[in-house]
Amino acid sequence: MANSISGFNSMKGWRVILPPNKVSTKLNSSSRQALSFGKSQALRIKCDYSCFEVKDVSYQPPGTELSLLNAVSFSLPEKSFGLIFGQSGSGKTTLLQLLAGLSKPTSGSIYIQRYGNDGNPNHSPEPLSSERVGIVFQFPERYFVADTVLDEVTFGWPRQKGAVEKKEQLALQLQRAINWVGLDGILLDKDPNSLSGGYKRRLALAIQLVQIPDLLILDEPLAGLAFLYCCTPESQDFMLSFCFINHGSKVANSLIGKRADVVRLLKHLKRELTVLVVSHDLKELAALVDRSWRMEMGGFLREEPVPVQF
Repeated sequence: MANSISGFNSMKGWRVILPPNKVSTKLNSSSRQALSFGKSQALRIKCDYSCFEVKDVSYQPPGTELSLLNAVSFSLPEKSFGLIFGQSGSGKTTLLQLLAGLSKPTSGSIYIQRYGNDGNPNHSPEPLSSERVGIVFQFPERYFVADTVLDEVTFGWPRQKGAVEKKEQLALQLQRAINWVGLDGILLDKDPNSLSGGYKRRLALAIQLVQIPDLLILDEPLAGLAFLYCCTPESQDFMLSFCFINHGSKVANSLIGKRADVVRLLKHLKRELTVLVVSHDLKELAALVDRSWRMEMGGFLREEPVPVQF
């Protein structure tokens, strides 16, 4: 089983146009004229692409008049890394819950739009089904329910007797997901709660990647890894320096490694999937970001580059 899913094309279509020397020579003169591209014309590939789009989404919890989100709109092209940041309580997690289908917007739409190579839509918008979204919540290890890694990953699999073929398909997809996130060296009968913080995050990702999502959502993926999850970067730098002086470079580097390990994994994921992250860890994620937005208090979202001063 390959370690990647580079063949993933559920959101795109490809059309190959051959130059004249690849076309049968049995053509009449008008056909030859129609296929005249120029002597130096190389093989051309036209590519359709898709965008995950949110348009004018607002949300009021049922039975209240409080608006948690107000006319939120943004788009994220496939295989891009999007980052939403902002103050706690501004509505970031509420937005993620709507995107994952856990709640329904009061108004607005969430869909996938396919475009042609000319930049114009070439299909009708397709509503984003919750089955096509994978979400990893903050501190996902708190939601582990099984005694072994294997049981944790297969917890939601079909239990009925007639689902053998489905289970076989899921087993192959499981192997791919485990290899993909770097868990192939972990024993499947190991207690998931005995894994390190970084490996717990990998396991949570593997669960979502068994069935390849069109959109992968991560809520604070670096939260709680080591003790470097602090309120400010200055505090992080101080605590890391303190650890280095008092406990040596090995311990300090291990603290950095847990977070860097997850960042490297996210870098790999963005090559294959559309990834949307909510995080306060701007410094560590900035290099991965293709598009970013700030959520302001009151549930107003505006596009904004990741701040230079973290």
